[in-house]
Amino acid sequence: MSAPAATPALAAFRRIVVKVGSSLLVDGAKGALRQPWLETLGADLARHAARGADILVVSSGAIALGRTILKLPAGPLELEQSQAAASVGQIALARAWSEVLGRHGIVAGQILVTLHDTEERRRYLNARNTMETLFAVRAVPVVNENDTVATDEIRYGDNDRLAARVATMVGADCLVLLSDIDGLYTAPSAVLIPVVPRITPEIEAMAGGAASELSRGGMTTKVEAGKIATTAGTTMVIASGKHDAPLARIEAGGPCTWFLTPTHPVTSRKKWIAGSLEPRGVLWLDAGAVGALRLGRSLLPAGVAKVDGTFERGDCVVVRGPDGAEIGRGLVAYDAVAAVQIMGKSSGAIEAVLGYKGRSEMIHRDDLVLAAE
Repeated sequence: MSAPAATPALAAFRRIVVKVGSSLLVDGAKGALRQPWLETLGADLARHAARGADILVVSSGAIALGRTILKLPAGPLELEQSQAAASVGQIALARAWSEVLGRHGIVAGQILVTLHDTEERRRYLNARNTMETLFAVRAVPVVNENDTVATDEIRYGDNDRLAARVATMVGADCLVLLSDIDGLYTAPSAVLIPVVPRITPEIEAMAGGAASELSRGGMTTKVEAGKIATTAGTTMVIASGKHDAPLARIEAGGPCTWFLTPTHPVTSRKKWIAGSLEPRGVLWLDAGAVGALRLGRSLLPAGVAKVDGTFERGDCVVVRGPDGAEIGRGLVAYDAVAAVQIMGKSSGAIEAVLGYKGRSEMIHRDDLVLAAE
């Protein structure tokens, strides 16, 4: 029996992304900022910045604060109301972070992003360059989804995946998701899992439960964030943010769940692929193809057993094995119609089937990122 995986030390990471949800920042009953708690988190962040770590915050709370300022009614908001609340709340939120960090001599910079800013390669690089410039002058980027312009079809929908996407974008080695629970629990016995060496279908099945009233994310989105982060080389931890100084609590050995990552390096392009939030389809592989990918080979049509989804050439697709486990993600060389036609066939038969000579690979190794093993 193998020894349990070691628990990482937060103080050992050089670049940390901390995600803070609305339910932690905003008192649901009063609709006001939880200022004393935020001050303790600010001290946590300042302590890590003082030792030389780069710090980035992904912060919710703009809509929750804005709806209070605008005196909007309780309950679900219309899209226009949410956007208006965000426009007001973003100012209040940015001011709060600026003041809290400023008390420790740290400058905060606000960055508002939409889904397209990280899904489209050029925008992704522009946003990354801005964050890197802020790190270089020892400032703390504070990132939030741009809810004033995002609509349902172009939004993240939760800041867990946004945080994972941003963490991979800036090459962070640690992502901290502060939640309203201590971490991931087994089902049905509800035992906290301290370390997850690899996200398996069994781990994914444990994720569940509804989000809080102010939050859009549940455990499912957190595990999805873990897949994005760990595949790109970022260690992730889920911990409760309901206590003062939540980072210090993690460092002191408080309850949490660590998601480990493989040690192999991932290039910037592959981090972008791994973090894709909008895969357009799924390729199901046979066991032989899975083994070939593990050996560093490209995905050939012969190894594809089934094709799901509607996608175009160059879109990101998920690659799954016979058991349904996610093997990785990649940029497919054929559209869905052509992929169905050539799946299970040898590369030499592509021209005869399609009527033109296409690429011999369904996904080239350079365009493929494997999930953590």
